[in-house]
Amino acid sequence: MISPIAITGIKYDVDTRTKKYVEQKVGKLDRYLPRHVRSDIKADVKLAQIDQKNGNKYEAEVILYTPEKTLTAKDSTVNVLAAIDIVEAKLQAQLAKYKEQHTEDRSVLSKFKRSFAREAQ
Repeated sequence: MISPIAITGIKYDVDTRTKKYVEQKVGKLDRYLPRHVRSDIKADVKLAQIDQKNGNKYEAEVILYTPEKTLTAKDSTVNVLAAIDIVEAKLQAQLAKYKEQHTEDRSVLSKFKRSFAREAQ
């Protein structure tokens, strides 16, 4: 679970229900990370209320700080919880790419080791 999650509201009072929802959604994003990086992740969540002429709109932005890269996702909708869901989906895709780039392919490595061991005999 991503432990330090800083949740801030910009022109928006973040209630406890929304905080719990954000902690639940953003906190479980660590399962998409390589294991060696999971303890070093920090997250900043910014929730803002945008005043529109036709009504209120909410914007959610999540910034994940990893050791090698900073990942950001942002979206705005009429419902703040829906914005959080959309941002979570965007970050899942980014984290899948990140994990693919930062983990070694075990199948290729094991094949190399086996072929090297055969040659050594």
